[in-house]
Amino acid sequence: MTRSHALLAGLCLAAICTPVLAAAPAKPTEADWRTPAPETVMMIDTNKGRVLVELIPEVAPNHVARLQELTRAGVYDGRTFFRVIDKFMAQTGDPTNTGEGGSDKPNLKAEFTFRRTGESGFVPMAAPAGLEVGYLKSLPVVSQAWAWSDMTSDKKVSAWGTYCPGVLGMARDEDNNSANSQFFLMRQPYPSLDKRYTAFGRVISGLDAVRAIKTGEPVPAPQDSMQRVRLLSDIPEGERPRVRVIDPKGGWFAAETKRLRALRGADFSVCDIDLPVDVR
Repeated sequence: MTRSHALLAGLCLAAICTPVLAAAPAKPTEADWRTPAPETVMMIDTNKGRVLVELIPEVAPNHVARLQELTRAGVYDGRTFFRVIDKFMAQTGDPTNTGEGGSDKPNLKAEFTFRRTGESGFVPMAAPAGLEVGYLKSLPVVSQAWAWSDMTSDKKVSAWGTYCPGVLGMARDEDNNSANSQFFLMRQPYPSLDKRYTAFGRVISGLDAVRAIKTGEPVPAPQDSMQRVRLLSDIPEGERPRVRVIDPKGGWFAAETKRLRALRGADFSVCDIDLPVDVR
């Protein structure tokens, strides 16, 4: 999805202000795109439309492996969105469709943070208060400043996914290590979840469908559902969608970050970037 932003700049002469529009972002070039590995893209066909979610194993490998395993086993087919809160998130993934169940797999240990190396692929956008915010693939990430790596025994720093719209998080109960099969997709930003729930992916296409899901706690019948969930790698190559996402390492991302920082000023947030996606 693409948002348009306009800047009302004051060019004031004789108490008359002329509005000036911010320059539109440039069109990405071929070099600005990347193709996610097909085994890391979940294709979720819901009754509200298709949703594509990119999983990021670099930040939470065990959680990614669990969703891949359950997807391949068909556990997510037909699962309802049983808890959906407007301006917050949509929760699903319970085999019992009640919000109380899970798979027959053991619970997962929390992966709230990960250790970032200098070769992680993280692209910083800003450095507020000794931190760095940016992107790792399609996931918005907050990290300790890289300068701290000189003082750590493993020469790495701690980082974590931050809950911008579309971010995928794993549900759990009061025990930090109780995540199993249920997950949620963010409808709006909610950074207070950071480092409390494992964030390990993001909707790269279909956020409008996520936001169209029927709300409720619990959602009254009939509930919207994931009708079929597959990994792109499990779909015959000639039948699967071709998916490309803007690469945060590319020139388009750098230019768009610069444009939005100038536009938003002190209000600039890592959530302000909408990564273009090309699905064919």
